[in-house]
Amino acid sequence: MAIQHGISVRETDTTITAPVTGSNSVQVVIGTAPINQAADPAAVINTPVLANNAIEAMQRLGYSADFEKFTLCSVMYAMSSLYSVGPVVFINVLDPAKHKKSFTAEAFTVVDKQAILKEDGVLASTLQVSAGEKSLTANKDYTVTFDDKGKAVLTFLTDVKSGTVSGDALDPTMVTATDIIGGIDKATGKETGMEVIRQVYPKLSIVPGILEAPYFSKQPEVAIALIAKCGSINGCFKAQAFVDIDSAKAKKYDDVKTVKEESGIASTFAQAYWPQAKVGDIQLPLSVVAAVRSQYLDNVNGDVPYNSPSNKDLAITGLCLEDGTEVILDQDQANTVNSFGVVTAINLNGFRLWGNYTAAYPGDNDAKNIWINVRRMFNWQANSFILNYIANVDDPMNRRLIDSVIDSENIRCSSYAPEYWAGASIEYLASDNTTSNILAGHIIFRQHIAPYTPAQFIENMIDYDVNALTAALTGGNA
Repeated sequence: MAIQHGISVRETDTTITAPVTGSNSVQVVIGTAPINQAADPAAVINTPVLANNAIEAMQRLGYSADFEKFTLCSVMYAMSSLYSVGPVVFINVLDPAKHKKSFTAEAFTVVDKQAILKEDGVLASTLQVSAGEKSLTANKDYTVTFDDKGKAVLTFLTDVKSGTVSGDALDPTMVTATDIIGGIDKATGKETGMEVIRQVYPKLSIVPGILEAPYFSKQPEVAIALIAKCGSINGCFKAQAFVDIDSAKAKKYDDVKTVKEESGIASTFAQAYWPQAKVGDIQLPLSVVAAVRSQYLDNVNGDVPYNSPSNKDLAITGLCLEDGTEVILDQDQANTVNSFGVVTAINLNGFRLWGNYTAAYPGDNDAKNIWINVRRMFNWQANSFILNYIANVDDPMNRRLIDSVIDSENIRCSSYAPEYWAGASIEYLASDNTTSNILAGHIIFRQHIAPYTPAQFIENMIDYDVNALTAALTGGNA
């Protein structure tokens, strides 16, 4: 047996960085994915698909770098390459039965027993492959896999030099705002698009925290429908919609006000973003970058959204319009965008998210409605209360139940002060709980919470200290 004597270095395979996970800021993203790459495409259409990390998402839904066609992939990219976060719930609306096209007689040449097809979104089960006059059979003469660019790769098991292939491919350009918004089939009860959000908690036991529809949310009808879902998911939960202001229309920072107003986006449950972000040559909706940044921030802060994501570093290299035109904002211009109730980004020795206002600003002046982190804390507290005490529903409405909720909640709330909020308390008032309410089985508590508003403006008043100057020049002698 050989002995070991000396010195050596051994390299190991690179491992994927474990994502920073949490349960209170989970993104639910609606859009399109290259599900032709999925093991069972039919199983990932208009259904919530949970992915704890980006690799899992890519494996279950497929991946393509063409984000405008396959919009869910923009989030997969952001959650792996920008901020490693999870979990994320994906809802794919791209349906091969409806959104497809045919391609015919694409010629191929075999190199090292393989041929890479030019067509995107190839549906493997529809392929008709020929070599000269001979028709080839799948899994006998060839197999189909997909490369890291989403292209179909034919690997030949028999001696083939060249040939032609035809078949069907996904056509994501056929997906419209109507598909994203979705609906309910009256005959079957089948839910599609945004209606599938309702299934997330019953199926996955996950409360949606952030709702997105990348590339589609710049369309007013999509943004408004997404925002409408946020106030009452499953009849009780609350979330925030991250939407984009169309940078094809708002080409200058002072255009943002008009485009936002024309879009009808003015809700406390909405966070609006402008323009797009760039990472090298890659363009992404700023809402996508902001969502993963917010989820990451919340997850490292104890799964509590108390801290504003504004002025936090962004893993981007620039800003641009939809057509790729560079956007350079200084602080004054970014503040103007913020004054419209829109979040943007600026370069302060590195890019940072910039803006604290929800889309309700400036039309609303209620602190719980206009500050992003305050609004999200109200959402978080409402959702937390429901999850913590749902088990008490239908218990006897006696003093033991009342005291249990009050004591438990006050202890829980106190544990978050003073770091996460200035304070919080809950009480039971006899004046709220009338005889008629008690007989109806209706119990009312009053809770008071005080999330911190962001330190949006820090001012230092500087004056000229003449006395110090005189003392320095005279040695203290008048």
